[in-house]
Amino acid sequence: MTLESSFNFTCPLPITDYKQVMMAHGGGGKLSQQLIQKMFLTQFKNEFLEPLHDGAIFSVSGVRLAFSTDSYVVNPIFFPGGDIGKLAVCGTVNDLAMCGSKPLYLSAAFIIEEGLPMEELWQVVLSMQEAATQAGVLLITGDTKVVDRGKGDKIFINTSGVGIVENGININPKNAKVGDKIILSGAIAEHGIAIMSVREGLEFDSPIKSDCAGLNNLVQTMFETSKDIHVLRDPTRGGIASALNEIAQHAKVGISIDESTIPVSEEVKGACEILGLDPLYVANEGKLIAFVPEQQADKILSVMRAHPLGKNSCIIGEVVADHPSIVVMQSSIKGTRIVDMLTGEQLPRIC
Repeated sequence: MTLESSFNFTCPLPITDYKQVMMAHGGGGKLSQQLIQKMFLTQFKNEFLEPLHDGAIFSVSGVRLAFSTDSYVVNPIFFPGGDIGKLAVCGTVNDLAMCGSKPLYLSAAFIIEEGLPMEELWQVVLSMQEAATQAGVLLITGDTKVVDRGKGDKIFINTSGVGIVENGININPKNAKVGDKIILSGAIAEHGIAIMSVREGLEFDSPIKSDCAGLNNLVQTMFETSKDIHVLRDPTRGGIASALNEIAQHAKVGISIDESTIPVSEEVKGACEILGLDPLYVANEGKLIAFVPEQQADKILSVMRAHPLGKNSCIIGEVVADHPSIVVMQSSIKGTRIVDMLTGEQLPRIC
């Protein structure tokens, strides 16, 4: 059999709508979901990957662990409220926390473009160390690669992490149950708009800063109050709209949210109007969504509001039996609309 004829026996490409990868395939919306479901999950499917959680949860010698990895390609690498280094540490710490784990250790891999000023690299390294110290994690292994000038974009960073999941904690997107209250830890869309304000040269009376922060201490405070938390999610790419849709689809439940309860700063509202963006779909890097039983909601909300990163927490909706797998929002003008997943790419290179 010739090499050419052997290709006739290979499996056809599972995604036929697009002949090339599009930016929207990395945007956290419908195309991202399609890419994962039809391309990656078909080949790598296993019991640990299948939940499509923020990380994998497994046991080693009776100890439950969470493991997560993420890559950061944000442009620009420095932005109001943070930089690519802080983002890389906080992003993986948050993914581990959303699995219900206590983050312990990180790895970091740097892909650096030839010509990056050493001063900028040093600022990124210092920022990563500060973020790791604040989160209480150690960076214990890593890798460095340098690519030709023009073959990268200053610096890309991959971070992976591992944490311990205590007994009695069971966080899973499929755990959302009818009657659960949905708590949001604060104002949305600040990270995405901070990035876009720099890109577009927008200036405001009060500068919009990224909410980039490690959420593991907030999550630990929540667990100290109650381990009866069903779902945690940090709504990064695709914003709270995509995060809620993913949970509704995994758990096969309906979600109802109230627009009037979702905090959005006036500066962010103004920027979204200028840029033609819906804040529901804009990325966050220091907020979380929690699905909790109704009887636990008030006390969990109370401890969240007592924490610096949760002081503006609020209940934005609930899980309902109606319209399974669909998110519906009660608008501020008393109408209703379906909040679907993002189809295209609103904000490329946002994290």
